[in-house]
Amino acid sequence: MIAYVTVGANDISQAKRFYNAILPSLGYALTENHEGLSYSLPVPQGETPVFPDFYVKPPFDGQPASVGNGNMVAFQAPSQHMVRDLHTSALKAGGVNEGDPGFREAYSPTFYVAYLRDPEGNKIALFSSNPNEPTRDE
Repeated sequence: MIAYVTVGANDISQAKRFYNAILPSLGYALTENHEGLSYSLPVPQGETPVFPDFYVKPPFDGQPASVGNGNMVAFQAPSQHMVRDLHTSALKAGGVNEGDPGFREAYSPTFYVAYLRDPEGNKIALFSSNPNEPTRDE
């Protein structure tokens, strides 16, 4: 099981604006400290944490953050509608479009996804493959 994913950021305030446009709608709560941003799913008292957590931090080695070629983080949304809404919100918050929301039948007939880059250039996917939704947009 993946416990956490970390992406680097040079501008934490800009990263916060971008990720706050997406992650709270997916249930993630933000904790901030001197090391950056930590997003996690709430854990009821006495229950085991739900992973993965998602961290946005300056690199520990003190060098500028850079993008990993071929790296991507995907967040699952419960519906196609939410994928579209989050993609729009992320673009308004400084993201760059890397693929409009839509079906990618090469993956499956119900795989609905949007791709974008955060303000640092990290690639992010927002997807839904809810089998109870139609296989085409409304």
